Amino acid sequence: MSESTRQTTDDPVMGAILGSKGVTFRVWAPHAEKVHVTGTFNGWSETSTPLFSEKNGTWSAEVSEAKAGDEYRYLILGPTGPLSRIDPYARKVTNSTGNGIIYDPKAFDWGGDNFQMATGNELVIYEMHIGTFNVKEERRPGTFDSAMEKLPYLQELGINAVEVMPVAEFSGDFSWGYNPAHPFAVESIYGGPDALKRFVKAAHEHGIAVIVDVVYNHLGPSDLDLWQFDGWSENEKGGIYFYNDHRSQTPWGETRPDYGRGEVRQYLRDNALMWFEEYHADGLRWDMIIYIKSIDGNAENPANNIPEGWSLMQWINVEIQQRFPGKISIGESMRNNPWVIKDVGAGGAGFNAQWDAEFVHPVRQAIISRDDKLRDLGAVSKSIEHRYDLDAFQRVIYTESHDEVANGRARVPEEIWPGG
Repeated sequence: MSESTRQTTDDPVMGAILGSKGVTFRVWAPHAEKVHVTGTFNGWSETSTPLFSEKNGTWSAEVSEAKAGDEYRYLILGPTGPLSRIDPYARKVTNSTGNGIIYDPKAFDWGGDNFQMATGNELVIYEMHIGTFNVKEERRPGTFDSAMEKLPYLQELGINAVEVMPVAEFSGDFSWGYNPAHPFAVESIYGGPDALKRFVKAAHEHGIAVIVDVVYNHLGPSDLDLWQFDGWSENEKGGIYFYNDHRSQTPWGETRPDYGRGEVRQYLRDNALMWFEEYHADGLRWDMIIYIKSIDGNAENPANNIPEGWSLMQWINVEIQQRFPGKISIGESMRNNPWVIKDVGAGGAGFNAQWDAEFVHPVRQAIISRDDKLRDLGAVSKSIEHRYDLDAFQRVIYTESHDEVANGRARVPEEIWPGG
């Protein structure tokens, strides 16, 4: 492994870390000349609380006055002048353009939660969008607490797992969540980190696993403090967290993370493990991994491959399997690539299952067709046999997702949900 992609298990803990003597703040800003932390604990002073260089691109300081619940930001003096930034590792924010909030991830009482998810052959997964699942207030999205009210209903239906669409803090209040602005912070309009923990705990009490949808093929693109975080960039692109050449381009903007940089790899790995460690999630569903594997999502053109993207997925999936036995990782591939679910030792990406377009479309068409003449049961049989050949989840059948909603079915009125 090259120096640029090397990582170790003893990398320093990043963010605002609560301790017996206050809070240690640590942030990666390799091009900064000076870094200060400002917040409610120092009256928002811009100069009284400096961070000190650790000589490896990170800056840190222990602040005895800081405590859980305090708001804070970093002030970075970089090559383009002073910058005010939300902590990239902030677990809680006031909103996507507001302030970070010091949060104690160990304070929540999980009780005796030792939930065991059903085996893959038994899973019945419901894809849930928190914002629209159970709306209680007009012109406001639903919340984790309102979604909890319907868990008994899902249990009665036979659902034993929910896949929640992305819940990392995003721009605005109404979104599917595939525009993550602050990957470590749980969406404030949904209730924030404690509300998500209450939701997971309640789901487990109803025998329902929780799979979290994560977005690592791009970030933002709006309300993105990671953009040119410490002032440095090349080619007018994103700076230290992103590719600064042609590899930056994605269908959602020029915000593809730099999978070849050790600190960025660590950032994404830490985020993936956080959902298991701090939120007791039972699995992850990775959004459009073809754009992690390749620049343009074209699996047929090896020239566009991103090898370090593939190795990042391998690394994270191995860590999940080793540290959280029984948890799962699902990749949205849509390219029928058997290497997605092959073991890492064999060169595969190490996912437990993948979303497969060659399965969903024939099954869906057979279900929704009004005329039996339009039902191609041969195609259905072939798609199911195909799943057995892939040795993935052999009984997972899904026919609806957020993409079907986007294509005009089950749309929310425009005046309630801008964009449908």
